[in-house]
Amino acid sequence: MNDDKSYDFLNDRLNMTRRSFIKSTAAGAAALGAGSLVKTDTANAFAYEPYPRDDELQTVVTSCAHNCGSRHMLVAHKKGDVIVRISTDDGRYQRDGFFDKDTEDEPQLRGCLRGRSYRQRLYSAERLLYPMGRVGKRGEGKFKRISWDEALDYVARKMIELKNKYGSTALLDQSYAGASYGVLHKSDQIEGLLGRFLGMFGCRTNSWSVPSYQGTTASSRWTFGTIEDGNEDDTFAHSKLIIMWGWNPAYTFHGGNTFYYMRMAKQRGCKFVLIDPQYTDSAAAYDAWWIPIRPNTDAAMMAGMAHYIFVNNLQDQAFIDRFCQGMDAGTMPDWATNSANGTENFKDYILGTYDGVPKTPEWAAAICGVSADDIRKLADMYARTKPAALKASWAPGRNAYGEQYNRMAAALQAMTGNIGVLGGCAEGVGKAWHAEAVAYPYDQYANIWFASIKSDRWAHCVLNYPNVKREEIGLWPRQDQTDGMIPNIKGIFWQGSDWFNQLTNINKEIQAMDKLELVVCMDSTITPSGLYADVLLPIATHFERHDVALPWYKGHYYIHRPKVIEPLGESKSDLQVFTELAYRLGHLTGIGDYFGKTYNPKADRSYFNNPDAVDEAYLRDWWEGKVMPHQHVDMGWDEFKQRGVYKFKLDQPHVAFREQVENGKPFQTPSGRIEILSSELGQIADWTRTMYGYHIPSIPKWIEPWESLNSPKTSEYPFHLISPHPRWRTHSIFNNCTWLRETYEQEVTLNAADARGLGIKTGDRVEVWNDRGMVVVPAYVTERCMPGVAVLHEGAWLDLDENGVDRSGNPDVLTLDEPSPAGAFAYNTVLCNMRKSELEHRPGWDRMATARSHVFRRDL
Repeated sequence: MNDDKSYDFLNDRLNMTRRSFIKSTAAGAAALGAGSLVKTDTANAFAYEPYPRDDELQTVVTSCAHNCGSRHMLVAHKKGDVIVRISTDDGRYQRDGFFDKDTEDEPQLRGCLRGRSYRQRLYSAERLLYPMGRVGKRGEGKFKRISWDEALDYVARKMIELKNKYGSTALLDQSYAGASYGVLHKSDQIEGLLGRFLGMFGCRTNSWSVPSYQGTTASSRWTFGTIEDGNEDDTFAHSKLIIMWGWNPAYTFHGGNTFYYMRMAKQRGCKFVLIDPQYTDSAAAYDAWWIPIRPNTDAAMMAGMAHYIFVNNLQDQAFIDRFCQGMDAGTMPDWATNSANGTENFKDYILGTYDGVPKTPEWAAAICGVSADDIRKLADMYARTKPAALKASWAPGRNAYGEQYNRMAAALQAMTGNIGVLGGCAEGVGKAWHAEAVAYPYDQYANIWFASIKSDRWAHCVLNYPNVKREEIGLWPRQDQTDGMIPNIKGIFWQGSDWFNQLTNINKEIQAMDKLELVVCMDSTITPSGLYADVLLPIATHFERHDVALPWYKGHYYIHRPKVIEPLGESKSDLQVFTELAYRLGHLTGIGDYFGKTYNPKADRSYFNNPDAVDEAYLRDWWEGKVMPHQHVDMGWDEFKQRGVYKFKLDQPHVAFREQVENGKPFQTPSGRIEILSSELGQIADWTRTMYGYHIPSIPKWIEPWESLNSPKTSEYPFHLISPHPRWRTHSIFNNCTWLRETYEQEVTLNAADARGLGIKTGDRVEVWNDRGMVVVPAYVTERCMPGVAVLHEGAWLDLDENGVDRSGNPDVLTLDEPSPAGAFAYNTVLCNMRKSELEHRPGWDRMATARSHVFRRDL
């Protein structure tokens, strides 16, 4: 659909004449004028009346659903079909539970303040309750309520049109685990419902790189052969040293009970170190040694640590010899000598054998801004303390060449022998205990795609098609005649994601939107992505559909998610929508019910209006056919539903690669070893025919990023901007929750010395800009941020003015859509400038007293 014309099928419904407009507004004015004459009844409700008593409420165990780092228990207390308050786990719900039960092997799964505030998001003024069709320009926020029949017919016909006209790559899948993640109702790049639906339809371009940790994913797979390289968090309680590298667990969990176990470690004498441009709340909580570091120079500092360890012979040579490939000359494989890219070993690189540049602590200090003495001190501490956990978090990997940071961390973990031992750490991605994750059909149709690109290169592809090289977009290789064919993207589905707001270089995305002919947004809330859609489809929240919650990478439990209340408005689940679309597409293309029945084999077409029995059948089969036999669970489905939670009691703390180290089980790499020298990378000769597109060293190396405080660009843009995760949002989710917004401001943090030079004090409005865009936010001045660094938390809802300036403070107006070869998003590779501003900051409708929802609720 083009911006200069509205929906054809809406024209008849929108033919408001001047006469009808004057008539309706006059009637409204008359009603207002008569308001003073209307007799009113005595009020029977009071704003500050106490909550209903517990014995008046029904209590229902459920969970949160977002990609926040935990997905813990929420307990809904409802009266009739309305949730009046939310509490959390208090120990009584599991088998053998009792009030206040909270033990090391069976801790409470307490929800955080974001989850506890969910009632406000559920009943938000910006809740999307009905299908909507765009009637204005994209981004203008002008929509009209339409029926489900109108919406789905339009989408189905447009899908067929685009596939016939542009081919099997015309529709881009941008689903993600933001708002729809359970074992049945799942939005996911690989295992999700949208991918299966578009793949079966025969028209799908996939988005293969993960915004949060793609560089880390690549590193974990190259090094260990798996992303399941994480310990469960109870292992932290056994560490003697915890290095929080770019990690602030007070804000970002990697398992919801992280703080519980780290507090235990502190009480048992563990020492803590923080390497971060900011002195974080986590550093304050654990009295950590803070080592401020220039952003995007982490791999250089790690190389300096490795040099100190090698030259002082502090490495665990027995571990290296037994378990590693390519750490030194003695662990090189036979194939390396004649390989295209794999002739070097890590130790000789660090010692400068190849390039004549030893990666000494002094060399590293000049790059990262950490003194050589501190680098030596930390390296010595890490090498001599056993066991020690180097927790290399994802944030430093969201950078140019971020995969090198993660690979360098893995080399340090391996050379000190801290892998596979209790209290150590091998984490890259950090996925730990393995859950049974899929209850819906997962078959030959699960991940069919006809092109697959790096997720943040879609706008580049759309704007430059067909003059695009495969390496520019990270085009995944195919084993057929379509290999190398650039996708001709003409439509996008956003499901469970607000990716328009969250991907890099938003202004470039806005340009690309003008070339699309179909944009569908499926969400429960009116998000910035929704403002640019053609069709908005209201999706039920996890309180309004039946499912089971999975832990988020760490944790060993399942939480039942019943349908707590009926869906608000005309909301449907994603599975209902895709099932009905499959039936409509089947009838429009002449195959009848085949598509619908194959997509959702337990259902017939009545599922769109009556999903409960089918959802129950899928979930019962999953529990009884997968969970109980595969994970030796003796609790039946009915008891699980009644209790609401199943907590696994492990025989011993889950330690990644314990079996490999203790029992000699091979690692899941081609060599069966920890691959510091990657077998895959070492044998690649033509990089353009890989998904990476460009050369990647076969061993961890320091590579200069395209923007940093060491760049000549600092003459124009002297500040390095980082955009960590906020405590009060989950990415962009909860941005419109006023209870959370009362506690934190969307502001730019800068060092006091930098602020003095700019004449800025806390509370001043400032412009933050570079050659990609500008935002306006208040300033927060502190000594807890190193000089030359600015901090602006990600996830604020885009709010552009007439000049394209974002008044909300979304840092992705400033980021560059140039990912690393391995797919790492360069969210934290950003130079910018700052100055005081007279422009207005628009923090949100809670402050401005005008909800964005008014544009959707007006009566045309």
